[in-house]
Amino acid sequence: MNLGKWLCIALLVCLGLGYHPAPAQAHGFQTSYLELREQPSGQVDVVWKTPPAMSFGDEGLSSPMTISPVFPSYCTAVTVPAVTATPATRVTRWRLDCGKNGLAQATIAFPGLLQSSLEVLLRVEWADGHSQTTMVPTGEETFVIPEKTTVLAVGQTYLKLGVEHIFSGIDHLLFVLGLVLIVGPSWRLVKTITAFTLAHSITLGAATLGLVNVPQAPVEAVIALSILFLASELAHSRLGKPGLTEQYPWLVALTFGLLHGFGFAGALAEVGLPPQDIPPALLFFNVGVELGQLAFVLVVVAVMESLKRFGPEQYPRWLGWVPTYSIGILASFWCFQRVAAFWG
Repeated sequence: MNLGKWLCIALLVCLGLGYHPAPAQAHGFQTSYLELREQPSGQVDVVWKTPPAMSFGDEGLSSPMTISPVFPSYCTAVTVPAVTATPATRVTRWRLDCGKNGLAQATIAFPGLLQSSLEVLLRVEWADGHSQTTMVPTGEETFVIPEKTTVLAVGQTYLKLGVEHIFSGIDHLLFVLGLVLIVGPSWRLVKTITAFTLAHSITLGAATLGLVNVPQAPVEAVIALSILFLASELAHSRLGKPGLTEQYPWLVALTFGLLHGFGFAGALAEVGLPPQDIPPALLFFNVGVELGQLAFVLVVVAVMESLKRFGPEQYPRWLGWVPTYSIGILASFWCFQRVAAFWG
């Protein structure tokens, strides 16, 4: 077998260590979203959106979500918190009265945040119409609300979210890995990844801007099918029977890239996109996704090229099938899991 494909064995192990099955939510974040809307009266509408449970990289290792924001003592609840929950999110809404002090320069605490795997995205809409979006700094459990943030600050927040999302999207990484293994390090790979990037950028933008509306559950199921298709193509390639992907990799990448873009849009919608900051937020989120994807491809190619220096390998031939069957088994599992979620 090609020694370069030993890379896939190591990568699959690493991906498997971080794998956490989640029906119809493969592109989700371990990110909570806090939205504060200041009313002309001075009262504040609060929306606290979280995953239903904190995950620790294994389907059996999770615990109920208990983290919630704590506001300054001078803020009092005007309404009783109302909770709505779906398999993907838990949303709590209530109203606060922070008196004459208001929210500017107020300190919000998130007890237990350091011990969790969560990050908090915070959006504030002021009564005068301006808004701001920022991320609570990693390693902090408190955050002081600034009076204003810049477009650059919004961009930095969503750039970070984009990078984090691509590395948490195990199915997306497996699809990219399949492309790299079939096409191999070459200019054809550059064209293939470029086509994939352009395609999912188009549908990400169209879905986020509301130009196209596609149900998320079927999208996630078909994304799993796209990975299963690549596993089949990889198997044909090993048998010396070039498939569609090996002959026209850019066409396959372009077609399935449109589909993966809808998956990215669903993930972005789960976190929340500030209406007044859509252009920079969408742009920087997409740039973050591409930077993460590029880093992953470069690592894969670098390892494959490094392994070539060892010369012909003397390993059992069956090891060459490990990547193919591993990708295929995971993709098959996701297909059944996500289709079953239609009736869940």
